[in-house]
Amino acid sequence: MTGIFWLLLALLIYIYFGYPLLAAIAATVLNRDWRKIEIHPRICIIIAVYNEEKSIGERLENLLATNYPLNHLEIIVASDGSTDNTDSIVSGYESRGVRLLRCERRGKLYALNQAVGLATAEIVCFTDANTHFEATTLTMLVRSFADSKVGAVSGRVIYSSRPDVDSVGQGEQLYWSYESQLKSWESRIGNVVSATGKIYAIRRVLYCEPSISTGTDDFLISTSVIKQGYRLVYDGDARAYQEPSSSAEDEFVRKVRMVKRGLSSLVARRYLLNGYRYGFYSLSLFSHKVLRRLTPVFLIGLFTTSLLLASSHAVYLLAALMHTAFLALATCGWLLRGRAAGRFRVLYIPYFFCLSNAAILVALAGFTSGERITAWNTQR
Repeated sequence: MTGIFWLLLALLIYIYFGYPLLAAIAATVLNRDWRKIEIHPRICIIIAVYNEEKSIGERLENLLATNYPLNHLEIIVASDGSTDNTDSIVSGYESRGVRLLRCERRGKLYALNQAVGLATAEIVCFTDANTHFEATTLTMLVRSFADSKVGAVSGRVIYSSRPDVDSVGQGEQLYWSYESQLKSWESRIGNVVSATGKIYAIRRVLYCEPSISTGTDDFLISTSVIKQGYRLVYDGDARAYQEPSSSAEDEFVRKVRMVKRGLSSLVARRYLLNGYRYGFYSLSLFSHKVLRRLTPVFLIGLFTTSLLLASSHAVYLLAALMHTAFLALATCGWLLRGRAAGRFRVLYIPYFFCLSNAAILVALAGFTSGERITAWNTQR
């Protein structure tokens, strides 16, 4: 029992502190920088949508306001069987170079595959309907393609703060700040684990149609360049902005869906865990996508063993009390999530952490029981 306790504690420390420290050291030692020069290759922006009438018009206006040369830009909106006014809104932008691709309702990956098949540009950029770019975002995103070894580039996601949303949004902001720093280190080592679907680009000739329809598109598409011997890098100067989920319920459902699809993707890309072939990237993938997905299981095991061992030594009693206190703070954070008091870090960090791991646990249970997601719905 004591061995299990210390093993679980060591795993949790490694996941959140040990691996980032290792990545920071490796990034400093290896420092595999890459060439960045302002270039203007032809780029195709692809947005897969389903019932996005509330946001697609504003999104297209945002993209067309870029300082990137418009004669080097094409935009394709792939509508996955939308039933609202999304298609008619997009059609209104055809005179400005926006192309509507109407697809039957078969899921996001199918819509993306169809859109890439129509693209003629050298670079394909993927983004979401509720994301906003700065005017310079595309210029920053494509400059890494000046390096012939770079096959795909992921940008930085910044969650805006709104006073009218659940404090879960603050947790999301903090999480992505942590992820951005980690991606920066991983990129200097060689490759980031995967791109984010809100902002990433890939050389069109390297695009490989995913073999499954139940995975996350950004992971499956971006990691395919690593198998082909190219680098997947991160540029924090290519910024995309997005509003956080408005409530804990929306965030929970979104995370459950994303983790389920992520697990399917990981199974499909399990060969990337071969450290002999993919080196440090395999360790990053294992730490990021395997161990972190098992965190709620480790936490439950740690809490259970600490309770069972509490009477044998003060260390285990202290661990049980600390775990209980953390859960109490998370509960307070949940109860006060819509109030000013809930925006203190001491409350929203435990709240967001527990919410995220509860979602992972539900997703793990669903995935192991055979549940798979093919259709998609936005949590907006």
